[in-house]
Amino acid sequence: MSENADIYRINTADGREIILIGTAHISQSSKELVRETIEKETPDTVCVELDEGRFKSLKEPDRWKNTDLKQVIKKKQLATLIANLVLGSYQKRMGAQTGVKPGAELKEAAETAESKGAQLVLADRDIKITLKRTWACTPWYRKLSLLGGLFASIFDKTEISEEELDKIKEQDALSSMMQEFGKSFPEVKQVLIDERNQFLASKIKSAPGKKIVAVVGAGHMRGIANIIETDKEIPSEESISVIPKGSPVWKIIGWAIPIAIVASILFVGYEAGFKKAGELSLQWAMLTGGGAMLGTIIAGGHPLTILVALVMAPFTGLTPLVGVGFFTALTQVYMRPPRVQEMETLSDDIWQVKRWWKNRVTRVILCFLCPGIPAIIGKILAIFKIYQAF
Repeated sequence: MSENADIYRINTADGREIILIGTAHISQSSKELVRETIEKETPDTVCVELDEGRFKSLKEPDRWKNTDLKQVIKKKQLATLIANLVLGSYQKRMGAQTGVKPGAELKEAAETAESKGAQLVLADRDIKITLKRTWACTPWYRKLSLLGGLFASIFDKTEISEEELDKIKEQDALSSMMQEFGKSFPEVKQVLIDERNQFLASKIKSAPGKKIVAVVGAGHMRGIANIIETDKEIPSEESISVIPKGSPVWKIIGWAIPIAIVASILFVGYEAGFKKAGELSLQWAMLTGGGAMLGTIIAGGHPLTILVALVMAPFTGLTPLVGVGFFTALTQVYMRPPRVQEMETLSDDIWQVKRWWKNRVTRVILCFLCPGIPAIIGKILAIFKIYQAF
């Protein structure tokens, strides 16, 4: 049964009451509604749309500033960190316009639950798994559009007020937005919305107690309510928390191209002499390494980082396992480790292009991203040179 647009009550067949609160993550009114509802209802359990990592970040907002970038790069998690940073910083910037920190209503829910002696359940899927599944489930031809949309958000200057937030939270408007989003990125919607609805619904249904309050984003409320009310069969949490393996076709292509390049150079050497093979090998090294070096210079990399780009790009161009950005970013973070104050201002600096080269963290990110495209262009030119040699 519906109480208003932000609260939805469900009475289950086993005599339990589930109260869903749909919120906007940067809304003062949502924060107040959460506190008032929990205090009034005195539930046995409060479920929040958080995973363990985001919950710790809310409790200890300065915790992420101690992130060891060296370990992040070595574990090949820098791309995930960048996506998290952009999304989190975007919410922070929007929140600055309403005077509310992102996730304030979730933190309020946790604190109010503790004060009322209610059990707290972290009901969301690990954000790292969600991002990795989103990327893995997106077809290659849509990935560029997805990255473009993420990058475009950096330059989005849209301002939003509490009144506009209230309009966005209206259920009809939300349904329309989700439908439009689903048309453009159906695979992304499946992972970000549908799967998380299922995961959240499963956690809420299995939460202990007779009365449960669940605090979720307004965009999830209707989907969760539908799953619980109709008692739909929900996939196991394990099945929607596995990172899909890439198609073997792409692995074959990924290795076939470098093998073909090496075989072609050897064939030219056999037919036209090793001097010609040496020339092609040198061209490969200079075009791929030179491209990566140019990208690293644009990124403002340390001189040693620039040298690493020149040396490593010819080798990384012959393997699909690791890109040159891995080595340039790792070298940069060792040679120019970020300072504490730069970690503190990172979420603000990322929105100001002129500060990308001043903050050492964003410069590490630039050293990760910039060498790749020029190196690929160099690789294509080198392949064309090898083709001409035939």
